[in-house]
Amino acid sequence: MFCLLKLILLPVLLDYSLGLNDLNVSPAELTVHVGDSALMGCVFQSTEDKCIFKIDWILSSGEQAKDEYVLYYYSNLSVPIGRFQNRVQLMGDILCNDGSLLLQDVQEADQGTYTCEIRLKGESQVFKKAVVLHVLPEEPKELMVRVGEMIRMGCVFQSTEVKYVTKVEWIFSGWRAKEEIVFRYYHKLRMSVGYSQSWGHFQNRVNLVGDIFRNDGSIVLQGVRESDGGNYTCSIHLGNLVFKKTIVLHVSPEEPRTLVTPAALRPLVLGGNQLVIIVGTVCATILLLPVLILIVKRTCGNKSLVNSTALVKNTKKTNPGIKEEPCYFESCEGEKNIYSSIIIREVIEEEEPSEKSEATYMTMFGLL
Repeated sequence: MFCLLKLILLPVLLDYSLGLNDLNVSPAELTVHVGDSALMGCVFQSTEDKCIFKIDWILSSGEQAKDEYVLYYYSNLSVPIGRFQNRVQLMGDILCNDGSLLLQDVQEADQGTYTCEIRLKGESQVFKKAVVLHVLPEEPKELMVRVGEMIRMGCVFQSTEVKYVTKVEWIFSGWRAKEEIVFRYYHKLRMSVGYSQSWGHFQNRVNLVGDIFRNDGSIVLQGVRESDGGNYTCSIHLGNLVFKKTIVLHVSPEEPRTLVTPAALRPLVLGGNQLVIIVGTVCATILLLPVLILIVKRTCGNKSLVNSTALVKNTKKTNPGIKEEPCYFESCEGEKNIYSSIIIREVIEEEEPSEKSEATYMTMFGLL
């Protein structure tokens, strides 16, 4: 298969800068989350049909850190280096001068500038391209949702190169159920049309919300059921390249709703014991009320009698010439009764200030 070679007429417009022995391209930037994959492109386009004989990928983490080899290719042999073993591989077509690198299971320590160097047979120049990789904290791999709600499950493949998504597939694996297709998307390059379809009990409940042209195959699941809990695996196909991501979905029961029933709106009916207690309390209060009134009256009467006796004594002291003369009278029954006079000094009116009058109150004491 022959590769399509493009003629480069304006190197400046294509961000190429020529040096003595190097051909550099302005760096690209890529942002990924911990645990995701990243495709860093490195394609050298030339009018001459020359083969690649060496590719080097080098990581520069910072000013103080030393450069670190990631992978090198030589004589049809690709060799990952150090901690990148089992995590990196060349994904480009070497025959088409494509030395793109796929980095899987990205770690925080992977952040830095990746430089690709391509050397062609018979050429002294070295083609270089840099990719600045930014690493963000890991996205949650386990999601929680309640019955009846909707949930968005993301699936994005980050790449510096334009790759056409040919297929997106979501597979569900329940706690007890077998694997089941949730959603599929097909893209036909010739017709530039994509077809999507939901399957099984997910039918009419799953929608594609990601931008396919940006390698985004995210979906939204509506009307979540308890049986939807399980593992969801997303697969994004870019030609021969396949990116996969798994999300664990936990479904919790729906929150109980408090219903207002006619019975709840009825007035509260008291029980037999409560009614007896209330009636007894009211009756006791009514019976004790007259007794309380009588006690209050007697207390007030006693206070009045004491005050009167004290007043008489004070009057005798102030007017020693006043004498008490007992008054006798016979009752109808022939009994003799004695009235003792109690002298009380009254207040003299303003019209006669010089005159003084005395009032006598008689208290009768019955003699047997």
